[in-house]
Amino acid sequence: MNTTRSLWPWGITLAFVLFALGIATMVVIACSHKVDLVRPDYYDEEIRYQAQLDRLNRTARLNELVKITYDDANRRLTISLPPAHAGPDTAGRIELYRPSATNLDRQLNLALDANGVQTVDVATLIPGLWKVRVHWTVQQEEFFADQSIIVKRTEPGGTGVPPVSSSVDSANLARMPISNETGATPVLR
Repeated sequence: MNTTRSLWPWGITLAFVLFALGIATMVVIACSHKVDLVRPDYYDEEIRYQAQLDRLNRTARLNELVKITYDDANRRLTISLPPAHAGPDTAGRIELYRPSATNLDRQLNLALDANGVQTVDVATLIPGLWKVRVHWTVQQEEFFADQSIIVKRTEPGGTGVPPVSSSVDSANLARMPISNETGATPVLR
């Protein structure tokens, strides 16, 4: 009497064991992966969103008088506000926001000249996508403007000036390459 043993029960059991091990591995990886919110006060910021919409609406009424431009040749950022907003009662700040690394964010005080223009040297920014956000208050009315810029990597052996940089809109963000930022020195706030 020669009995042949079927391997199917062992195969089914092995499949279930491998599946359970795979799920357990994925849970361990997911739990050990560091997930930062965009901001430490993300939930509080969402509650204040209506005030941000009001700021954007007030800024939109200024038409083309608010401009944020990046000069890649000189690595300078120019913020232009309406000349009427350049008085002593204007207060505000400029945020250089790095979406991929919150520890690189910078904040500067808004200090406009008589024409409503401020120039900021951004030569120390590491290459990649930066969002320039300008918050200012005039006569107890708050305003907000933002613009995305791309700081390109400096060519080795070149002039020390990045070859190309441009402003981007949300339609072009999907086509942008992701840069490797290893070895970069963080910029302190």
